[in-house]
Amino acid sequence: MKNETLELAKALIARKSVTPEDAGCQQLIIDRLVPLGFKAEVFKCGEVVNLLIRHGAAKPLVVLAGHTDVVPAGPIEKWHSDPFEPTIRDGNLYGRGAADMKTSIAAFVTAMERFVAAHPSHPGSVALLITSDEEGPSVDGTVRVVEALKARGETIDYCIVGEPSSVQVFGDTIKNGRRGSLTGRLVVQGVQGHVAYPHRVNNPIHLAAPALAELSTTEWDAGNEFFPPTSFQVSNIHGGTGAQNITPGSLQVDFNFRFSTESTADGLKARVNGILDGHGLEYSIEWVQGGKPFLTKRGRLVETLTRAIEKVSGVTPEINCTGGTSDGRFIIDICPEVAEFGPVNRSIHKVNEAVALEEIEPLAEVYLVVVEDLLRG
Repeated sequence: MKNETLELAKALIARKSVTPEDAGCQQLIIDRLVPLGFKAEVFKCGEVVNLLIRHGAAKPLVVLAGHTDVVPAGPIEKWHSDPFEPTIRDGNLYGRGAADMKTSIAAFVTAMERFVAAHPSHPGSVALLITSDEEGPSVDGTVRVVEALKARGETIDYCIVGEPSSVQVFGDTIKNGRRGSLTGRLVVQGVQGHVAYPHRVNNPIHLAAPALAELSTTEWDAGNEFFPPTSFQVSNIHGGTGAQNITPGSLQVDFNFRFSTESTADGLKARVNGILDGHGLEYSIEWVQGGKPFLTKRGRLVETLTRAIEKVSGVTPEINCTGGTSDGRFIIDICPEVAEFGPVNRSIHKVNEAVALEEIEPLAEVYLVVVEDLLRG
């Protein structure tokens, strides 16, 4: 039993499930849990495969949510071993997805196997909600399952997302929310011409520079007890033809807000427009909202998860809302309590991604203890 979660994690890592591919990972889950009485429902949306696999039909419903897709491996020559050949070295399990988040998926499965074996007639229900579209655009993944459940009038009572939340040591962080994400593509118009005749040109780089300086130094909000202040960051700037004696006719600036519950997407858009208008720019902006901020108050789920982590690891977790986006932003629409907990995130999306061997079984144990406590009544 000690090696079950490790062996399943290795089997999942060996499947080259680069987003949006699942590469058979979800079938592994089905093959293990259906014989135990779980009922599987597969939602296929284009190239994306989503799985909802449930044991029991009563309320409350506890869901463990995650993704089988991984980001590309990057430069293979920089890996110390094949990213899709799980390798144990120096007390770690190496491979793409080891931390983000195939070890969590493996821990979900073994925790559920142990739970059902120990409580075959348990009250309530448990389920896994798994997608292959979390690392990609996230338009045909968890959100589609949530939409289907909402259309059927079904809700979730508690959800743990298995994202790698720990920062320095296993168990040191629970995330009870995430910031929203708002991306803008700004195009500032100017007049192209020869650099030797500045009176005949209108350089959009020069025009936009003061506005960008103001955007980058503006305090958008002060955050709150759960969220850090909203952050504005420029990610890309492009202008010019490549020639050194021509001023550009336009400037493109890509930027992103990671915003707290103290701000709204509409409010941020209005303030950006106000700053740009104040500088007299001729411009256009294309907006894409990647996710809205969500927050789960420190209720039963967070308290139960905290106790379970303390019991298993002896660590008292910090509770915060830092980091990027997660599928919790979709699940919150049908679930009042969503929290994220998983292994240390130090190596995620990097070459030589790894998870410490000593974290693997405790992770499964935390998930098991939480489910047992939530369904105890």
